[in-house]
Formats: sequence, C-alpha cells, structure tokens
Amino acid sequence: MTKPQRTVLITGASSGIGKATAQRLLLQGWKVIAAARNTEAMNDLRELGAEVLTLDITDIQSRQAVVTHIHQQFGALDALVNNAGFGDVGPIETMPIQSAENLFQVNVFGLIALTQLVLPEMRKRGKGTVINLSSIAGRFVTPGAGWYGASKFALEALSDALRLELHQFGINVVVIEPGLIATRFETLTRKSMAEAQKDPAWAPMMRKVEENWQEGFKRASPADVVAATIQKALDARTPKARYLCGHRAESAVIQRLLPTNLWDGILRWQIT
Repeated sequence: MTKPQRTVLITGASSGIGKATAQRLLLQGWKVIAAARNTEAMNDLRELGAEVLTLDITDIQSRQAVVTHIHQQFGALDALVNNAGFGDVGPIETMPIQSAENLFQVNVFGLIALTQLVLPEMRKRGKGTVINLSSIAGRFVTPGAGWYGASKFALEALSDALRLELHQFGINVVVIEPGLIATRFETLTRKSMAEAQKDPAWAPMMRKVEENWQEGFKRASPADVVAATIQKALDARTPKARYLCGHRAESAVIQRLLPTNLWDGILRWQIT
C-alpha cells in the first residue's frame, strides 16, 4: 500500500537553501509548493513538478492568497518550511532603525504571520511540521551583525513557544541553525557593509568583519547540506527541537561552553 503524497510549502524557494530543499523533497516524492517573489527563478522547480506561487512574505494579501490557494487545492499542509529571510549588517549605533524594522518584517513578523494562517488546518488534522530557518546567529551575535542576530534570536524564542503550545495538537516545530552556507549571503549584504564603512569611527571594525566573512565563506557548506538536514527533520518520527549544520556550526556549541569574557575576547581578537 503506497503512502499518500506529503505536501510542503517552502518559502524563499527561488534560490539557495529554499531551492535546494525544494529539489531534494521533489526527488523524495513530496508535493512541493515553492513560493517566492521571483517566480521566473523557480521555472526549474516547476519543470520538476513543483507548484510555483508568488509570495511577498511581508504583504498580508500575498500571504492570504497563497494559503487560501493551498487549502483549496491541497487541504492542510503536512509541512511548512519558513526559509524566506534576508540580512543587513552594521554597528548598532549607525544602522538605521528602518533597516532593522525591515529585517524583523521579513525574518520575524512576516514569517510568523504566514505560520498563523496555516496552523488552524494543521490543528484540525492533528499533525504537521513547522520548520523555521534560523542561524548560528540565533545562538550568538558578532560585531556588526547585532540586528540580524536579534531577528534570529526572536525567531528562536517564538519557535520555542510554538513548540510547547502546538505539541498538544500533534504539530512539531523545528529550528534549523545553519553555519556559513554558500547562499551569496556575503554578496547580498555588500551594500549595507559598504554603508557601514562610511563612518570613520566604525570603518576599521567593519573592514575586519568583511575580511573575516570573506575568509569564512571560502569554506562555506553547500545549500544541500541544510536541505538534507531539513529532510532528516521531516522524516523523523520525533524530530529534535534544533539541528545545527554547515561550516562553523560547531561554534554555537563552543560558545555555550566558554565563559562569556573568554568568548568575547576571541571575537574582539578576530574582528575589532
């Protein structure tokens, strides 16, 4: 007797981790709904059998349209992979609050608002999995990445609350914490990095931050490492609350073991 096809919505599926996850799950027989703002970048996923939808995670009408379509066509989702997100960098003192608000709109508020829309049908069904893409930046922050880290810390806290709240309804909540992954993150933050270096007080530090990132991303893990971890969590009968994966992910474990003053000294030596 064949198992019924499982259905998953993956946000931010036009590139990087989202696309790699969609490709992997399609090959595993999932019905994949791939959502992102740039649908042309998902034509390859459509050819593999994915349902491709336009989604602006920050727009209430866009979120509602996607979820309404999914429930009408497929019913309750078996899984939601909240992958859409972005990063900006800069010292806390100089990074515009508007930039910080934009980070939270995508990485926290839009993500949770979408999750709120899919949960009622999962609850009625009595099962489902929500996977939230955090980062090792959700465990500790580094100079120049405070606001990005804050958005991931917030996601970690909300995921913990969701996991506790939804357990009674048979819904799993899992946090994935990648290290350095080859998703062009360092390229996508280049504009904010350049802006942060305009201030003479902070330029030396931010130049060291950029150098450290460039060196680290030379050994970044491929996006499929994260996709494989997501698949592992989805296939587990009882998934773990958190999964670390990728280059430098072990630093999240080391940070927990070291005294704060010692950890701070290591970071200051590297970056400031």
